[in-house]
Amino acid sequence: MAMSDADGSIDPAGIGEGDAPPVEDAPYKVLFEANKCFGAGKCAAVSENWEMDLASGMARPTTYFFGEDDLAHNVAAAEACPAKKDRGVIHVIDRRTDEEIAPDPEGDGTISVDW
Repeated sequence: MAMSDADGSIDPAGIGEGDAPPVEDAPYKVLFEANKCFGAGKCAAVSENWEMDLASGMARPTTYFFGEDDLAHNVAAAEACPAKKDRGVIHVIDRRTDEEIAPDPEGDGTISVDW
Protein backbone atom coordinates (compact mmCIF):
# COMPACT_ATOMS: atom_id res chain seq x y z
CA MET A 1 0.00 0.00 0.00
CA ALA A 2 1.34 3.44 -0.88
CA MET A 3 1.96 5.68 2.09
CA SER A 4 1.27 9.38 2.12
CA ASP A 5 3.81 11.98 3.18
CA ALA A 6 2.95 14.65 5.76
CA ASP A 7 1.78 16.94 2.96
CA GLY A 8 -0.61 14.26 1.64
CA SER A 9 1.45 13.31 -1.41
CA ILE A 10 1.93 9.64 -2.21
CA ASP A 11 5.32 8.08 -1.50
CA PRO A 12 6.26 6.44 -4.81
CA ALA A 13 8.42 3.82 -3.06
CA GLY A 14 5.26 2.31 -1.56
CA ILE A 15 3.40 1.84 -4.85
CA GLY A 16 2.54 -1.82 -5.47
CA GLU A 17 4.07 -3.09 -2.25
CA GLY A 18 0.78 -4.54 -1.00
CA ASP A 19 0.78 -7.21 -3.71
CA ALA A 20 4.55 -7.60 -3.98
CA PRO A 21 6.56 -10.76 -3.54
CA PRO A 22 9.03 -10.75 -0.63
CA VAL A 23 11.96 -8.35 -1.09
CA GLU A 24 14.39 -11.27 -0.74
CA ASP A 25 12.83 -12.92 -3.82
CA ALA A 26 12.41 -9.77 -5.93
CA PRO A 27 14.59 -6.91 -4.65
CA TYR A 28 13.80 -4.62 -7.61
CA LYS A 29 10.62 -3.15 -9.02
CA VAL A 30 9.44 -1.01 -11.88
CA LEU A 31 7.38 2.12 -11.37
CA PHE A 32 5.75 2.99 -14.69
CA GLU A 33 4.13 6.34 -15.42
CA ALA A 34 1.89 4.78 -18.05
CA ASN A 35 -0.14 7.96 -18.54
CA LYS A 36 3.00 9.64 -19.92
CA CYS A 37 4.08 6.81 -22.25
CA PHE A 38 3.80 7.82 -25.91
CA GLY A 39 4.65 4.46 -27.46
CA ALA A 40 8.19 4.99 -28.76
CA GLY A 41 8.93 1.30 -28.17
CA LYS A 42 12.54 1.80 -27.15
CA CYS A 43 11.95 -0.12 -23.91
CA ALA A 44 10.63 -3.17 -25.77
CA ALA A 45 13.62 -3.07 -28.13
CA VAL A 46 16.12 -3.46 -25.25
CA SER A 47 14.23 -5.45 -22.59
CA GLU A 48 12.42 -8.75 -22.64
CA ASN A 49 10.25 -7.48 -19.77
CA TRP A 50 8.69 -4.75 -21.93
CA GLU A 51 6.22 -5.29 -24.74
CA MET A 52 4.15 -3.07 -26.95
CA ASP A 53 0.38 -3.44 -26.66
CA LEU A 54 -0.88 -3.44 -30.23
CA ALA A 55 -4.37 -2.31 -29.21
CA SER A 56 -3.25 0.77 -27.28
CA GLY A 57 0.10 1.42 -28.97
CA MET A 58 1.69 1.78 -25.52
CA ALA A 59 4.32 -0.23 -23.71
CA ARG A 60 3.81 -2.31 -20.60
CA PRO A 61 5.95 -4.53 -18.42
CA THR A 62 5.21 -8.22 -18.14
CA THR A 63 6.24 -8.07 -14.48
CA TYR A 64 6.78 -5.23 -12.04
CA PHE A 65 8.96 -7.12 -9.51
CA PHE A 66 12.16 -8.96 -10.36
CA GLY A 67 15.56 -10.18 -9.24
CA GLU A 68 19.18 -9.60 -10.12
CA ASP A 69 18.98 -11.65 -13.34
CA ASP A 70 16.53 -9.16 -14.86
CA LEU A 71 18.08 -5.96 -13.56
CA ALA A 72 20.33 -5.03 -16.50
CA HIS A 73 17.67 -5.15 -19.23
CA ASN A 74 15.11 -3.28 -17.09
CA VAL A 75 17.73 -0.58 -16.41
CA ALA A 76 18.36 -0.44 -20.17
CA ALA A 77 14.61 0.05 -20.75
CA ALA A 78 14.46 2.89 -18.20
CA GLU A 79 17.50 4.59 -19.71
CA ALA A 80 16.22 4.20 -23.28
CA CYS A 81 12.80 5.75 -22.63
CA PRO A 82 12.58 9.18 -24.30
CA ALA A 83 9.37 10.32 -22.58
CA LYS A 84 9.33 13.31 -20.21
CA LYS A 85 12.05 15.04 -22.22
CA ASP A 86 14.39 12.05 -21.85
CA ARG A 87 13.84 11.69 -18.08
CA GLY A 88 11.78 8.60 -18.86
CA VAL A 89 8.59 7.16 -17.45
CA ILE A 90 10.10 3.80 -16.48
CA HIS A 91 11.76 3.81 -13.07
CA VAL A 92 13.78 0.93 -11.64
CA ILE A 93 13.71 0.98 -7.84
CA ASP A 94 15.81 -0.96 -5.35
CA ARG A 95 13.17 -2.11 -2.87
CA ARG A 96 15.76 -2.62 -0.14
CA THR A 97 16.72 1.06 -0.09
CA ASP A 98 13.76 2.71 -1.90
CA GLU A 99 16.28 4.38 -4.24
CA GLU A 100 15.94 4.84 -7.98
CA ILE A 101 18.59 2.95 -9.92
CA ALA A 102 17.48 4.18 -13.33
CA PRO A 103 17.04 6.62 -14.90
CA ASP A 104 18.09 8.60 -11.76
CA PRO A 105 18.39 12.01 -13.51
CA GLU A 106 19.32 13.74 -10.25
CA GLY A 107 22.10 11.24 -9.55
CA ASP A 108 21.08 10.85 -5.92
CA GLY A 109 18.64 7.92 -5.94
CA THR A 110 15.59 10.17 -5.65
CA ILE A 111 12.58 8.57 -7.34
CA SER A 112 11.92 10.83 -10.33
CA VAL A 113 8.22 10.19 -10.91
CA ASP A 114 6.21 13.21 -11.97
CA TRP A 115 2.70 13.08 -10.54
